[in-house]
Amino acid sequence: MSGIGIWEAGLVVIVFLGLFYIPLIFYVLTLRKALSQCSPGSRTLSPGLVWLLLIPLFGLIWHFVIVVSLAKSLHNEFVKRNISEDQNPGLAIGLATCILPLLGVVPHVRGLGLAALICWIVYWVKIAGYSARLEGPAGPQVS
Repeated sequence: MSGIGIWEAGLVVIVFLGLFYIPLIFYVLTLRKALSQCSPGSRTLSPGLVWLLLIPLFGLIWHFVIVVSLAKSLHNEFVKRNISEDQNPGLAIGLATCILPLLGVVPHVRGLGLAALICWIVYWVKIAGYSARLEGPAGPQVS
C-alpha cells in the first residue's frame, strides 16, 4: 500500500502548526508585554486581547487593531513619561506587517512573502525595543 497514512499526515500538520504558531506565540507575548508596560490610563486596548491574533483568519484583521492600538498606547505612555519618541511609534512598519501578507493573495502581486517576513521581524524588534525603554527605572505607572 502506497501513500501517506493518517498518522504521517497528522504529524506533518502538527509540525507545520508548531513551526507557525511557536514564533507567533512569542510575538504575541512581546506585544502583550509592551502593552502591559503602559499604564492603564495610557492603554487603548487591554493586553490580554492580543491573544486573539492566534485565531486563524480573524487574526489577520485583528492585527490591524493591535498595531494601531499599540502605537497609540505607546505614544500616550511616552508622553506621560516625558520620553521623546515618534508620534506613532511603530505604526508604519506595523501596518506594512499587516498589509503585505494580505497582498500576497492578490493575483499578480504575489511574491511578497519575504518582504512580509522581514517587516514582521523588524516590527517585532521595534516593539521589543519600545517595551525595553518602558522597563527602565520608572517602570509601568499605575493610574
